[in-house]
Amino acid sequence: MNRIDFLKKSVGFLGMAVVGPAFLGASEVEACTVASTETEGPFPTINPANFARTNIVGTRTGIPFTINITVKNVLSNCAAVGGVLVDIWHCDKDGNYSQYGGTTMQPTNYTTQDFLRGRQTTNAAGLVSFTSIFPGWYQSRATHIHVHIYTASGTSLLISQIAFPEAANSAVVTVNSATAYGYTKGMSGYTYNASDNVFSDGTATEMSTITGSVAAGYVLSWDAFVSSAALAAKDAEALNQFQIRQNFPNPCEGLTKIPVVLRTPSEVQVTVTALDGRQVLKQLLGMMPAGETMIDLDVSGLAAGNYLYHVKVSNLAGTFAQSQLLLKN
Repeated sequence: MNRIDFLKKSVGFLGMAVVGPAFLGASEVEACTVASTETEGPFPTINPANFARTNIVGTRTGIPFTINITVKNVLSNCAAVGGVLVDIWHCDKDGNYSQYGGTTMQPTNYTTQDFLRGRQTTNAAGLVSFTSIFPGWYQSRATHIHVHIYTASGTSLLISQIAFPEAANSAVVTVNSATAYGYTKGMSGYTYNASDNVFSDGTATEMSTITGSVAAGYVLSWDAFVSSAALAAKDAEALNQFQIRQNFPNPCEGLTKIPVVLRTPSEVQVTVTALDGRQVLKQLLGMMPAGETMIDLDVSGLAAGNYLYHVKVSNLAGTFAQSQLLLKN
């Protein structure tokens, strides 16, 4: 059976691109749970819109740290959510926050500085990535990162905190022993997650994955699961207008094909972006008839790596977009 026959015979139009729990592994279904809501804490960002940036290091020094957060909507079968705002903030290696200080809670005064605070908009894969330094800790709190996620219009979707693994060989233990990098506190007096007043009720939905080393720097990954009926309705409307499937072959080297079904005649364009949002390819296809078709996409000019392809259609009902991951050899 060829790919077009598969589209015609195996899956109906409305079900074609829907990814439901039946198609997910058991661990993925179990993980599809809204992240715990937590306090913004005593040091939230003042005017976060002023800090739209990738690099949030500022004046701080420490072990390099990349923070990758992917936003997913549990009401859309945990599909990635693009175009939402993600604010983060955390303390420096000594446990101090910018924009605050000169008080009993934080004697060191950093009210005139804005280090380790940032905002980004998720790409089509739901991802934001910040360049930072590995956080330290302070009395009564385990190592953590604050997160606030909003819709593009400013509606709050989630306020939470990211927890860190604390095993004997974990990054938290290793980093706090790295005195040559300025981490001088060690683990004496450290408050572990189980005793932390925020995380003591469990960290199942807030626990991150951390890889790397002191010499190479560390990378944190965390899936931020939100619950938004409005975002789910938007996804459903896009799926009602058109459907795309995974390109094939994938991985690809030169020409790859994208199966598409249009509900009504629509103007179609395809763009390809790097995971950081940079557009690297654009193809305008003009008006296309309703029904099933294949889009030929030549990616031979792209370097090897991971990309996103975005199919956007415009018709009398509006403009709609869907995206998928593309692997280039």
